[in-house]
Amino acid sequence: MAIPPRTTTPGVYRQYGQQHPVQRVGPNVTDDYERWYTEATPSNRMVLSIRSGINSEIAWALDRLYRLCANDQFILKTIPGLTDALFEWPEWYATEGYLMAEQYRLFAMPDAEHRKRRHALESIFILRNSATNEPNAYELANHSRTLPLLFNALTNLHPDTDMNAEFVLNAIELLQAISPGVILPDPASNKKDPLPTLLQIAGHSSNRSLIISALTLLAQLFSNIQNTCRLDSNSPALAASVRYLPLFVDRALVEASLNYLYAHLSHPPMVKAFLHHPLMPSTLRVLVSFLLSEQVEETVNVDISAVSRAIPATTVVIPVHDLTKEELETLVSMPEPQRCYEWMKIMFIATPDGELTQVDFWTLYKDAFTPFADRHPVLVASDVIKNVNVVFPQAQAMVLPGPPQRFVVRGVDRRKNTEAVPRFKCLWERSQCSASPFEAPGELYDHLLQHLESSENPEPPCLWATCPLPSTSKQRLRPHLLTHLSSSQPPAKHPSQDDTITVTADGESYPFTDPTKRQPPPLRQTNISYTRPVADPPSAALTALLIIRILFRSSFVATSETAPRVDGEHFGFPGVVEDDEGDDVVEDIGGELEGERRGRRAFVGVRRMMEDVRMKDEALMSWMVEMVYAAYDGLFRS
Repeated sequence: MAIPPRTTTPGVYRQYGQQHPVQRVGPNVTDDYERWYTEATPSNRMVLSIRSGINSEIAWALDRLYRLCANDQFILKTIPGLTDALFEWPEWYATEGYLMAEQYRLFAMPDAEHRKRRHALESIFILRNSATNEPNAYELANHSRTLPLLFNALTNLHPDTDMNAEFVLNAIELLQAISPGVILPDPASNKKDPLPTLLQIAGHSSNRSLIISALTLLAQLFSNIQNTCRLDSNSPALAASVRYLPLFVDRALVEASLNYLYAHLSHPPMVKAFLHHPLMPSTLRVLVSFLLSEQVEETVNVDISAVSRAIPATTVVIPVHDLTKEELETLVSMPEPQRCYEWMKIMFIATPDGELTQVDFWTLYKDAFTPFADRHPVLVASDVIKNVNVVFPQAQAMVLPGPPQRFVVRGVDRRKNTEAVPRFKCLWERSQCSASPFEAPGELYDHLLQHLESSENPEPPCLWATCPLPSTSKQRLRPHLLTHLSSSQPPAKHPSQDDTITVTADGESYPFTDPTKRQPPPLRQTNISYTRPVADPPSAALTALLIIRILFRSSFVATSETAPRVDGEHFGFPGVVEDDEGDDVVEDIGGELEGERRGRRAFVGVRRMMEDVRMKDEALMSWMVEMVYAAYDGLFRS
């Protein structure tokens, strides 16, 4: 095979040894600081080496360019003739070299042919890498040899063969870099057209890299309004995008599919046709699922607990002090009012928050000393109440307004026993029973029955400590005695039951005076947990949202309706003569109304999923809210 002809006449080498060293300005982009490789002259060694036809020189130059082309400071036009030199080997392969490569599909190519093919691959790879830099992309987009090379490569080469896959991939990616200004040729003309090959790759290729590149390039080409006339509702690329869309784990492939779908559906005739596509509902569901998978949320907990307090569920009741037998014998013989003073000192203590009714004072005094009134007279109630201020100067007898009025003594309280009463101690005869404490509640109950049976009164009162039960029959008194017995074992409770009781914060105490009138306490801890988005969705999710929005706008467009009539159920416009013969029927041109109905039904099917989509941006979130509301309205329209 002949070496590609030179397009320019090479110059002679300069005598670099006679030059003075030059101070470098800016970053160094050469390898090993050999500036003369990139000298901006037509006699640049790399340009001359590429056109020399000597394999070792060509390989050396392409290897140096391979290292340089990835640098942002590498500009093709600064080296005259370099761009044309890099086109020569790829052009040869795209027009005739590929034919020789196809002859060796099963066997290795000869070394000479293999080196030529390698030069073509490296050259187009350098052009592709250089195009990532904007000045180089502009240079290649306006170069007369760029589009013919790429169109020949995508038309002549079979991308399914291993020999051509790498070359085609570089050609597609190079075309991506210059695609904004690329206009596809008219299919009626005889010009090379890369579109069929791109559609074939996207729809039927098994090479993942080629599929991603082809879908990306097609999305860019169809973003140009001058190329939208080449769109087809049955495009293989559309089928491929829908097929690969659920592969969320393959991010690059999903993004390429989303980009093509957006470019395809941005054209109104294509989105109307897609509403009739059998996979349209499932595609919409996959798009919403992709939004849900991409959103990043955080859980927020808000404590809305009301003010409350917890008290122990079990309380130790300290009994009030009652006169012992010894104390009573000492007090009985004292003269009044000294006896009353000493009695108050034994029975009461001064407490600022204490409060007792005047009736309690008199009742306790009367019960203690009335049995001895025949020998030692007792005071009247008024004198007993007056004596409180003598013993406790800070106490005060007062009348609290009602209704009903309450006569109290504030500033005193009952004295508590400092020693705990045995668990099963008999407190009969107003705590004067001399029996020793018992070992079990059954023994104490039998002892109480003996007290009851020994009483000659057929209707005796309950004499247990300070029990206020009046006289009643012995038959009814027997079960009442059980209320004074302590259980031998603490009551069983559920494992989930706490050891504390929640009460309101207004000073409620436990045990409750009347549990039936207890106010329901607030919950101890009430938390509201909800999720909120942390950041805006990534670009791929935004593309999916735009596609959903396009489908929504096409499905919920305002359909034309018949004009109002003048009859019993409608209103009319003045001066309008209406024809009442027959009903107006909206013609479904091209099946648009049916497509809209199918679109509304699809949105109704995903309305529950869309309710779970959360976006930080308020404008984007308002889109989702609008579509959810419209989907619920679509229940009645679809």
